[in-house]
Amino acid sequence: MEQANTETFDLKKMIADYMENGLLDNIIDMFKHDKSLYEYIGYLITDERIRVRIGATALIETLKKEDSDNILKAVPSILPFLNDQNPVIRGDAAHLLGIIGNKDAIPFLEKIKNDNDANVRIIAEEAIEDIKSNTQSL
Repeated sequence: MEQANTETFDLKKMIADYMENGLLDNIIDMFKHDKSLYEYIGYLITDERIRVRIGATALIETLKKEDSDNILKAVPSILPFLNDQNPVIRGDAAHLLGIIGNKDAIPFLEKIKNDNDANVRIIAEEAIEDIKSNTQSL
């Protein structure tokens, strides 16, 4: 079990390091070929490196267009971060859910519309609006 945890950590770190080094195309290909990687999206938005967090957004934007049948696999890894202590992470999670556009995320976003952080409140409302205005139901 410990080896599996180590391998998972190593893979997450490798993806984040690739992201930091600007290898987004490589990461996109990895996600398209291994759908289990979608569960790592949440991890990417917690990385301290800004390029990794911005890259996670670019990854979701691209995968929504290029792998739309599987983009919903990212949602379970993102939802827990709506409750993170860090308001930046809460905001990033809300933003990604807005990009994905799944209506099932709205109740979770509604809960943070009254967040202590003004930016999180704004991002949550924008994400809800984006989802509601999305004509494509996923």
